[in-house]
Amino acid sequence: MLSTCNDLASSEKALYSSGRAQWQAPQRPGQERLSAAYTRLSPEELAASVWENKRQLGDRLVILGHHYQRDEVIKFADFRGDSFKLSQLAAARNDAEYILFCGVHFMAESADILSGPHQQVILPNLSAGCSMADMATIDDVEACWADVTRVCGASTIPVTYMNSAANLKAFCGRHGGIVCTSSNADKVLRWAFAHGERVLFFPDQHLGRNTGAKMGIPLDQMQVWDPRQPLGGNSATALREARIILWKGHCSVHARFTAEQIAGARQEDAKVNVLVHPECTLDVVQSADFVGSTEYIVRTIEQAAPGTSWAVGTEINLVKRLANEHPDKRIFCLDPIVCPCSTMYRIHPAFIAWALDNLVAGRVVNRIAVPAAIADQARTALNRMLAVA
Repeated sequence: MLSTCNDLASSEKALYSSGRAQWQAPQRPGQERLSAAYTRLSPEELAASVWENKRQLGDRLVILGHHYQRDEVIKFADFRGDSFKLSQLAAARNDAEYILFCGVHFMAESADILSGPHQQVILPNLSAGCSMADMATIDDVEACWADVTRVCGASTIPVTYMNSAANLKAFCGRHGGIVCTSSNADKVLRWAFAHGERVLFFPDQHLGRNTGAKMGIPLDQMQVWDPRQPLGGNSATALREARIILWKGHCSVHARFTAEQIAGARQEDAKVNVLVHPECTLDVVQSADFVGSTEYIVRTIEQAAPGTSWAVGTEINLVKRLANEHPDKRIFCLDPIVCPCSTMYRIHPAFIAWALDNLVAGRVVNRIAVPAAIADQARTALNRMLAVA
C-alpha cells in the first residue's frame, strides 16, 4: 500500500534525524535486519562507505539505478534508466562479476535472466517489491488461463508487461506469449493479434487499455479480469467477443494522476505541456499532450526548448531530478502531493553499504537467482519481444 505523503515525509525526517530503521519494514523472507552499526551512520558516513567499497571492488561491480530512486541512491549508480534498459546494460557489462540493482524485485529478476552465468545480481533490500507486479500471481494467472481457454479455445495470446515476476514471463514463454514494455506495447499487441484472436494482458490494465485505445480497439471489446470473481466478473459471451482481456492491476503511483489535475495545470499556465506515463488512467492519457515511457519522458524533457513549461505525470523523484537538471525549463509534478514509489523507496544507502561491505568481505547477500527452467522460458518471451521491437 502506498503511504500517505505526510507519513512518508515523517518517516524520511525521522530517518535522517535519528537513523532509525522505519525503511527496513516490512521484512521479506531472507532479508537480514540491519545492525545498529548501519542505522546509526549519518548520510555522509554511509556515502563514504559506499564510495570506498566501490573503489575496492572496481570493475568487478556495476551499480544500476532506476530513474525512480531518490538522489541519495542514484548518485552511486554507474548507469541509470528504466528496468529493461538497465537489464540490457547489465548484460553488456561482461566484466562485472556483481550487479547491484537499485530497483525492485522484478527488475533484478530480469537482470539475472539477461546477464551471464558468471554474474550475480544483488537487490540491496529484498522488501523492495512492486505492488502492481504483486497484483498478478502465477496461481491466479494459471486459473484465469484455464477459464479463458475453456471458454474461448486456443486463440488467446498472453502478454505480460515487463513489470511482472519472472514466473509470469515464463508463463508467456511456454504458452506462445510475449513480454512488452511501456514503449513497445503497441508493436507487441500487433504481433499478438497476428498470432491469435485476443490478448490476455497483465498485470497493468491501464497500459493495456491505453494501448488498445491507441490502436482503435473499442472499449467494449476490452474486458477487465478480476481474479476474485468467477470468470473474472465477465460473461462467457463478453470474453469470447473481447479483443483484450485486461488484468485488474494498476500502478499505485500513476493511478493518482487525474484529468482534473491536468485542467488545473492548464488553468494556471495556458502554455504548459502535459507529459504522462501510459500507466495512468485512460482519461489522463487522453487529456495529455505527450504520453510515453520513463525513457521517453526523460528524453522529451532533455530535448525541450528552454523556457518551456512541463507538467509531468510520473514518479516524484524523477520529476524533481529532471527539474534540478534542467533549470532553464519549468518542470513540476501534476500532483503536488504525490508520494514516491513506496517500495522503490526501500532501497536506502544503508542497505547498499551493507551489501557492499559483504561483497568486499567475500560474501554475496540478497542474490536474485531465477531458477534455470523459469529463466529459459522467460527468455523465450523476452526474445520474442526483442525480435518484434
